[in-house]
Amino acid sequence: MKSLLLVEDDRSLGATLQDRLALEGYRVQWVETKQRALKKLSEGLWDLLILDVGLPDGSGFELAREVKAQSSLPIMFITALGTAENRLEGFEIGAEEFIPKPFHLRELLLRVRHVFEKHPVRRQVSCNGRTIELDSRTIIQPDGQREHPPARDFDLLELLISSAPRVVSRNQIIDTLWGEDKLGNQRTVDNMIVHLRQSLGDADSKFIRAVRGVGYQWGCDS
Repeated sequence: MKSLLLVEDDRSLGATLQDRLALEGYRVQWVETKQRALKKLSEGLWDLLILDVGLPDGSGFELAREVKAQSSLPIMFITALGTAENRLEGFEIGAEEFIPKPFHLRELLLRVRHVFEKHPVRRQVSCNGRTIELDSRTIIQPDGQREHPPARDFDLLELLISSAPRVVSRNQIIDTLWGEDKLGNQRTVDNMIVHLRQSLGDADSKFIRAVRGVGYQWGCDS
């Protein structure tokens, strides 16, 4: 499942786009500010950034420049700033698409699909003879057997991989995986780590490392 980060400060439009994109089969996280977007970008792996230009705490152009300086993440602008100069600035930064507001929802969906046709993504990580396919959310064992951990367990695995080499605290794991619900607790997190280590053949805890008093760290290099 492809992951989209949507940065839009218009709550009505943001909620509509989040729901519609999710119906198309995308995993969507919606935030309203530049700072919140930077936090989410540092916490996870993303396949597309859909970005408004006029944000309450800065310019979407500035955010896009910061992103492009560190990664090749595809960017799509959606903005009321639709002059030729604005479009040129967006494309010079490296945007894949620039959609002036107002736009037809179907057009945005088609353009998202077009971006992924141009940039097919198959994200995978190798670890201890296993292959972790992030898009299919599968762990392939050395003998070829395919294992599908529970959704939230895999969310935790993906969070650790995308955050490496940074240590992820238990509280951050709870906040990211359960959000406002706060249904998870530190014991739940520890049990999920046990299950993931079993799936990875990580009997010596070399690949998912516990950092005393802090949390967990992904440490598998190959």
